[in-house]
Amino acid sequence: MPISTFPVPCEADFCAKGGKFGPHNLHENRPGSFQSSDLIFATFLNAGLRVYDIRDQFRPEEVGHFVPAAPLTLVDTRPNAPRVVQSGDLFVDPEGLVYLTDPNAGLHILQFEGK
Repeated sequence: MPISTFPVPCEADFCAKGGKFGPHNLHENRPGSFQSSDLIFATFLNAGLRVYDIRDQFRPEEVGHFVPAAPLTLVDTRPNAPRVVQSGDLFVDPEGLVYLTDPNAGLHILQFEGK
């Protein structure tokens, strides 16, 4: 039985933006990486990176986000591919550096400084 859901990114109309929208990948609490029982880092494709505080498991709260600008050029050669960010994979190192990949925009490196 579900007890809660993450808030949906709502600062823009990501469904109308083009490309894919929705949760794609999570940072895993593995040895040698950032580990937290309170925070979840997730990619949402055209809605970028999202950070959620899950201390209240019945009401997760978004505490940070980063949506990269649209790429200047496309690597994707499919016909009619939209020129939008597609944040896919991520890794958070022990110091809070977030490595965020995009098949068209390349690699973004961010510093997470907390809520």
